[in-house]
Amino acid sequence: MRPRYAGVVPACGASVRMGRDKALLELHGASFLSRVSTALGDGGCDPVVIVVSPDRSTVVEEARRLPVTLIENADPGEGPITSLRLALSHLDQTDLGGVVWLPLDFPLVRAEHVELLLDGAHESGAPIVLFEHQGKRGHPVFFHRSLFPELVDPGLRGGARVVVHRHLAEAHLLEVDDDAVVTDVDTPEIYEAVSRRTDADLR
Repeated sequence: MRPRYAGVVPACGASVRMGRDKALLELHGASFLSRVSTALGDGGCDPVVIVVSPDRSTVVEEARRLPVTLIENADPGEGPITSLRLALSHLDQTDLGGVVWLPLDFPLVRAEHVELLLDGAHESGAPIVLFEHQGKRGHPVFFHRSLFPELVDPGLRGGARVVVHRHLAEAHLLEVDDDAVVTDVDTPEIYEAVSRRTDADLR
């Protein structure tokens, strides 16, 4: 029997390089927050958890309009790993097989990518499943439940990236001919370029 998988979106970043809140940026009529959470939910994640900073009221309002579980992170200073830890602490792990981690920076990711990732996780049994496009690793990333103790370890320095590198030799890599999984939209210039893509390009 296939286990349940949760999706987690960290939405506490300051968006310094972008100069405005990435969560609320729109791409073809949908906010980045809506696009990534929809990709997770339609791709098979249940629940989808969005972790937000309580002092960013407009992001909180946007998240409340979505069919997600909303968690507030009052102290995101250590970085995105704090949001992942909060999500894991709130999730019912009884039948949870793992989590899919999808930052706001990757709004081109679609439900079909999440479906492919979860199929790869279920079939391979790997602790980590990663996308790769033309030799570059991307998002979303799958973490098997066996890695939860490492992810919540207060002694972990460097965040989830360190856990990925620890287990890279055991990871299942999914090579795709689609730059959506590696398009990191974190500057105004990249945002403008992505916004010029057609609906057909974005699918």
